Amino acid sequence: MQRWLIAAAVTCVAATGCSETPEGDTAQTARRPQQAGPMNPLAIASHLAGVEAAGLTNDQRAMRGHVEAMHKDMMRSMRLADPSRPIDHEAARAAVRPLQGVSSSVWIDRGNLLVMVGGGQYRSMDTIDRVCLALEPLGDTLSVVVNVQDVMATTSEGADTLSRNCQLGAGERAMLQQKRQVDVLDPEVRRVFRAQQRGNE
Repeated sequence: MQRWLIAAAVTCVAATGCSETPEGDTAQTARRPQQAGPMNPLAIASHLAGVEAAGLTNDQRAMRGHVEAMHKDMMRSMRLADPSRPIDHEAARAAVRPLQGVSSSVWIDRGNLLVMVGGGQYRSMDTIDRVCLALEPLGDTLSVVVNVQDVMATTSEGADTLSRNCQLGAGERAMLQQKRQVDVLDPEVRRVFRAQQRGNE
């Protein structure tokens, strides 16, 4: 009986979390894409308790579910995309097409989706978030880097491609995922050249 109570308590704590959200914040906070990161100790404790409880009742299905969930969390903490959940490229383009500001999209390679937008206001991390949210039902977005280009840009800075892995921070890539140079001229090289030009004036 004591073991059951411990398992139930741990599961309850993991489900509710240790931190409280200020009243009203939940409604005002926009939904963000899934994010890869370190394993949550509370979630691990919950799954371990679930495995123990399933073992006591010989519930093989529940036990397998908890083990698979822990394995999935471990892969995400390692930034390793789930190979069993690849994103279909044509389905992805269809999902992105209706998004506000999107003109068109094309896959540069297996992991890089280039999204063309019409206007500088759409060349943003917010657009990348919206693209990633649209892709989430299709598979594991940890395998996708979204590259946004403004087709109406009138300056070289505005023409720079904005890139980010759906589940990671700017400049970060998933395990085995190489960084792809999308712009013809590296934006950093372009910035250095402009700085040198200003210095010679």
